[in-house]
Amino acid sequence: MRNVYFIGIGGIGMSALARYFMREGKRVAGYDLTESDLTRALAKEGASIHYDDNVEAIPAEMRNPKDTLVVYTPAVPSEHSELVWFRTQGFEVLKRSEILGHVTAGKYVMAVSGTHGKTSTTTMVAWLNRCTTGGGSAFLGGLSKNFDGNIVMGGGVRMAVEADEFDRSFLRLTPDVAVITSADADHLDIYGTHEAVKEAFAQFVSQIRKGGAVIMRQGAGVTLRNPGITRYSYSIDGGTDFYAQNLRLQSDGLFCYNIVCPDRTIKDCKLGVPGRVNVENSIAAVAAVWCACKCRGEEFLENKIKQGLASFSGVKRRFDLHINRPDCVYMDDYAHHPAEISAALKSVRSAFPGRHITAVFQPHLYSRTNDFHAEFAQALSGAEEVILLPIYPARELPMEGVTSELIGRQVSVPCTYTTREELPAEIVSRNTDIVITFGAGNIDACIEPLTRALNDKYPAQNV
Repeated sequence: MRNVYFIGIGGIGMSALARYFMREGKRVAGYDLTESDLTRALAKEGASIHYDDNVEAIPAEMRNPKDTLVVYTPAVPSEHSELVWFRTQGFEVLKRSEILGHVTAGKYVMAVSGTHGKTSTTTMVAWLNRCTTGGGSAFLGGLSKNFDGNIVMGGGVRMAVEADEFDRSFLRLTPDVAVITSADADHLDIYGTHEAVKEAFAQFVSQIRKGGAVIMRQGAGVTLRNPGITRYSYSIDGGTDFYAQNLRLQSDGLFCYNIVCPDRTIKDCKLGVPGRVNVENSIAAVAAVWCACKCRGEEFLENKIKQGLASFSGVKRRFDLHINRPDCVYMDDYAHHPAEISAALKSVRSAFPGRHITAVFQPHLYSRTNDFHAEFAQALSGAEEVILLPIYPARELPMEGVTSELIGRQVSVPCTYTTREELPAEIVSRNTDIVITFGAGNIDACIEPLTRALNDKYPAQNV
């Protein structure tokens, strides 16, 4: 195929595949609902993109089924007119996950799955691969600051892959090493029950190749029924195969700690990004690299691991600090599940003890809000005050009675409501200390205006 057409090209996973095919010399085009930084970047790199669901907008060179492959995201509705047209015209039409399964063939796949924590952990695995081997490739679910993107194309057979449980996409993968960061109830619009979620993770583990390994966070609760693999556990507190020891917070807000492995202790590691949650993610990433070395008979380079952890600069929108001064801290995080929000707030508490936290949350999906409104309220109540934005619908139509107020009524700390447009003014009108924005929708559009507004509030102390 000379051409690849993407329906939903602006998604983080889809855009990574689009970049992959462009770098392989393919001509790439696609549709997305809205223009974004990702689609603008893809257009600059050579992709032809439009934003109307219109068959007539499909480029002429993409209209021949003999030389065009069509890739779509399951977030696109089945009645999407372009998707329907391609299917009725005899094109090969594949899900993103099916393509990713093909791309990973022949690689040593290090897959990270979980209902939260997988993007940061996958990115750490990719960065540690680069630091220890000089190569490695990756498909990431976020924009790595170290790699300046969501795809890594390097030498060698190691490939880090974010294994997404949405729509059971990760069941297209057959990893050599897999990490499971969590298996909480999520995507119940797809799975129906928490038990079905855990069963999908169990099936994912069953697909790990013989001689491989699974590394599971303590308490994940996934059934292991693959006798051909080695099983490891990890945690931040101990009692597992991999864990942190002598964890201590430094004056710069970063953590220093030892990482205990089954055969050694890596002393005095310092992680380049803040937060206890990232310390735990780093333990999983180190465990994945340790397993890869053990399974492949390669040397595990402790010094390179330590250098990689120290130089890791994080993922955009994952515990992402935009202002960090004594008078004002502003952080943005992609968290959109109650467990993620709770973990992030606890990490902020540990990094900035004794501070006043204002949590801003844009709920993502009506169905998720309806399923977890009580849990969201409990998690957000870990802040001193809460500001809620309207629900970001993504692929869904409104549900009667499901609004942000469903969460707000149950929050046990002061809670108010505003819009994205009014958020900067709302924040600067308050005597804020630490502000953290949460959400997987378009709340990221608030980052720049909110950063400017907070900096303007304290002009004498700008840096």
